[in-house]
Formats: sequence, structure tokens, C-alpha cells
Amino acid sequence: MTSLTILVVIVVVMALLFDFVNGWNDSANAIATIVGTRVLSPLVAVMLAAVFNLVGALIGNQVANTMSKMIHVPAAPTPAEQHTVMIIVITGLASAGLWKAVMTLRGMPISGTHSLIGGVVGSGVAASGIKILVAANIAKTLVAMLLAPLLGFLVAFLVYAALISLTVSWRPSTMNRIFGKVQMLSAGCVAVTHGTNDAQKVMGIITMALVAGGFHQADDGAKFTVPLWVQISCAVAISLGTAIGGWKVIKTVGHSLTKLGPPEGCAVETSAAIVLTITAWLGIPTSTTHTVTGSIMGLGATRGMSGVRWGLGEAIILAWVFTLPITAAMGGTLFYLCSFFEP
Repeated sequence: MTSLTILVVIVVVMALLFDFVNGWNDSANAIATIVGTRVLSPLVAVMLAAVFNLVGALIGNQVANTMSKMIHVPAAPTPAEQHTVMIIVITGLASAGLWKAVMTLRGMPISGTHSLIGGVVGSGVAASGIKILVAANIAKTLVAMLLAPLLGFLVAFLVYAALISLTVSWRPSTMNRIFGKVQMLSAGCVAVTHGTNDAQKVMGIITMALVAGGFHQADDGAKFTVPLWVQISCAVAISLGTAIGGWKVIKTVGHSLTKLGPPEGCAVETSAAIVLTITAWLGIPTSTTHTVTGSIMGLGATRGMSGVRWGLGEAIILAWVFTLPITAAMGGTLFYLCSFFEP
């Protein structure tokens, strides 16, 4: 087995480990509200999310296409360039996975998208300077980082306001009974879009490494293909991570930010699913975490300033703000340390 083959194997293993950790943290995205509203037990909810994550991961490849082009990979890379690309990806994945795991243990919902991009960008710049970055795709993702929570906030505010006006004469018991059933569908939709967004990001990273190593044919610009085994392995990894359930994160998102009942949970999930479906269709890597958390805050805001625990919201937003610079710094540092062991 050649050294390049070994590096590609390490990339795949690291990518799947990151996918697993991402599912572990992001399980809250699909099920925190349905657990918080007590429509489903935590165990049943995580199993539901895991199955729908698997389905979503196998739908489309627009997000994977964008993620595979975050850094410039030469059309015919030299052995030295192949080695550099592999180390960039490995150190980027390591920094992103470590940060994501630490935040999960602390109960903080953070973006796997921005952890991954921060790690790869930091290690890429450490390797070759900013010229290695594909500016258009980086910019597209950064714009989504800012807009996703705002869109989630706005859509959830409007959806819940409309829902309340349409059901103003309903009894609370009727509301809870009907929306408790509908919420299982809306939670499933969020889980599908989570798989469509987050699992595809890792598919794109693995495909980029396979192309750079000469193990997969580069796309011709008109059609982007992800090997079937990559699709299935990423789908399984993120689903297994989701099945474990990041219980501290679920508690933060589902119980602590605002008070949720079945109608509120349904409005949050529907709003997040709308935003995530549109961005996935456009091929824009979008944070499911940012979108769902923004939607919960938007719903809570319909009750006035006291409807949201803004102190907790500020702590979550700070974790978001620090994600990119910290993972970028970690990625650059890890690449620098690995450079001492270059052949």
C-alpha cells in the first residue's frame, strides 16, 4: 500500500468520524422540539431522526458539489501536491471534529458546516496561503451563515403568527392533539433536510480527496458524482451519531430557550425545513443548527421579549461566532505540526 493510499484511507476514516460527531451534536436539530413538547420519548425520537437522516443523505448532491470545491485542487496534481491536499483535509477534519465534540459535551449547539469550513480553510491557508481558497464557494457559505438564523427567525415568527390566527378558537387540548400528530411529520422533514445538508458536506470532502489522489474521476463541470459507497458510508455515520443523541444539546435547544408545545414545535420544524430545503436545492451549505435555533428564537419572540431566554441565546451565538476562527486556528496549527513529518 502506497503512502498516498494510506493518506486517502485516513481521510475517509477522519471524515466518517467527523460525520458521526456531527450527527451526535446535530441530533438536537431534528428532535429537540419533539422531545421538548413530549410528543415522543427521547429514544423513539432519536431513532426517527436517524432513519430520516439516512434518507436525506442519499438525496441529491448539490451541497456535496460545493463542499468539494472549497480549495483549489490541481487538475493533474504532482505527488507533492497530492500529499499536501490530503494533509490539509486530515488536519481540517481533525480540528472540526475536536471542536464539535467539545461543544457537544458542553451542551452547545454549533454548526458542523462552519467547523468543517474553518478547519479546512485554516489548514489550507497554512499550506499555500489564501490563493488556495475558492473564494466564491467560501463567500456563499459565509453569507448562508449570517442569513440562515435570520431566515429561520423570520419564517418561524410568521408561520406561528399565522397558525395562531387560524386556530384562535381551538381548545388547547385540540391544538395539542392535532399538532402532536403533525409534529412527527415536521420533525421527519427536518431530519431529512439535515441529512441532505450535513451528510453531503462530508461526501464532498471525501470526493475532493479521492479526486486529488487519482482514485475518482473529476467531474466535467456539467455533472458531479459522488461514489455510491461514499454516499452510503456518510449516511450511516451521521445516522449512527444521531442515534446516540447529544442529550445536553437536546436539553439546551428543546427545553431551555423557550417554552414549546406541539403547535410551537410544529411551527419551528416546518420553518426550519422550508429554509433548509431551499438552500440545499441551491447547493448552499447551510447550518441546520443555526436555522433551527433561529427558528426557536423567532417563535419565542412572538410572545414578546420575555418569550426567549436571551442570555442563553447570547451564549449560543458566541459559540457560533468563535467556531470559524477557532477551528481555522486549530487547522492551521495542526497542519504546521504535521509539516515536520513530511517525507
